[in-house]
Amino acid sequence: MRYTIHVQAELVDGDTTYHVVGTAHVSQASVEEVRAAIDRLQPDVVCVELCKARFDALTKDNAFRELDVFKVVREGRGLYLLGHLALAAYQKRIGASLGVKPGAELLAAVRAAEARSIPVVLIDRDINITLKRTWRNIGLWKRSLLLSSIVVGFEDRSETPVTPQAIEGLKETKALSEMLAELARALPEVKTPLIDERDRYLVSKMAEAGAGKRTVVAVVGAAHVPGMIASFGKPVDRAALDRIPPGSLIWRGLKWLVPILFLVALVWGWQRSDTTSFAQMMLAWILPTSIGAGALTLLTGGSLLAVAAALLVAPIAAIHPLLGTGMVVGVVEVWRRKPSVADCERLPDDILSLRGFWRNPVTRILLVAVASGIGTAVGFWVGVGWVATLL
Repeated sequence: MRYTIHVQAELVDGDTTYHVVGTAHVSQASVEEVRAAIDRLQPDVVCVELCKARFDALTKDNAFRELDVFKVVREGRGLYLLGHLALAAYQKRIGASLGVKPGAELLAAVRAAEARSIPVVLIDRDINITLKRTWRNIGLWKRSLLLSSIVVGFEDRSETPVTPQAIEGLKETKALSEMLAELARALPEVKTPLIDERDRYLVSKMAEAGAGKRTVVAVVGAAHVPGMIASFGKPVDRAALDRIPPGSLIWRGLKWLVPILFLVALVWGWQRSDTTSFAQMMLAWILPTSIGAGALTLLTGGSLLAVAAALLVAPIAAIHPLLGTGMVVGVVEVWRRKPSVADCERLPDDILSLRGFWRNPVTRILLVAVASGIGTAVGFWVGVGWVATLL
């Protein structure tokens, strides 16, 4: 096996040569490079860094049409979906500033292959599995920070404008190495499932697609090229990379242990105290928990019915691991706002601005549901501190 690398990499295994074209997903130059590579090499198969879901999102205008908002909030996946929408909005804004649709080079590869009757193989891991594995790696604190970044980041235009030259510069080997090293240092829990695992997955599927072929063109994001080179020719367990790991046993235990210990301490403190009644201790816990949930629900635009639900449910949800305030509040908001198919179809455009994000019933429901859960958690720990002062 041998390889050479600049913007593209050439990998050879036996009689099969793999031409890996490293691209930027919002680059017109990458679109032209992809078309030129396919035209010049006339490959037996073209592989693209897409899964079925992302391919449908690129080729269909109604990717969000079948979004089940009720199911999302019922399963407590509101913040997960908000994060997904925020990433999509960020990429779309960059693409809009450059006049290029995100993923245009991947679509160009598909269209160029189809025009020449060349088979196309989607070699990326399912985006939902990638996001879920990434989500499992992110701690509760960083999940909470994500909400604030979503709220304040939509209208932030203070950053240096993105230029085509800057995008192309990121494809250089030195810039890629520095970027990946910085990502590994700052967010290792994100880099592993988002980059490293997919490097192995992509190169494994590429090798599988190229078995028995002479020439293969693989179009992938430039950030994946170094990792694919490192993994080329090595065994990859894709089944393991497709599994969603269960939550940490310690975390699952703490979700039950903390409420139990709190209730035990509450009763113990009341029995030993000569000055504080049980009702006072309960009030010290319930009041901040309910206020925290209700206040954030109201602050994020929840209806009065949703605020009332947050006030009532928060104290119970705070000590019941299987019940979330956001689940109940989200269901109430779904019932009240009744998002339509048209609301879901407008998501790709509405998430580009704070105004659209705020006005679309789908994103408003998700925001209110997530905020109520965060308010419950903050209020609960304030209540724990208040109770401690009474013991």
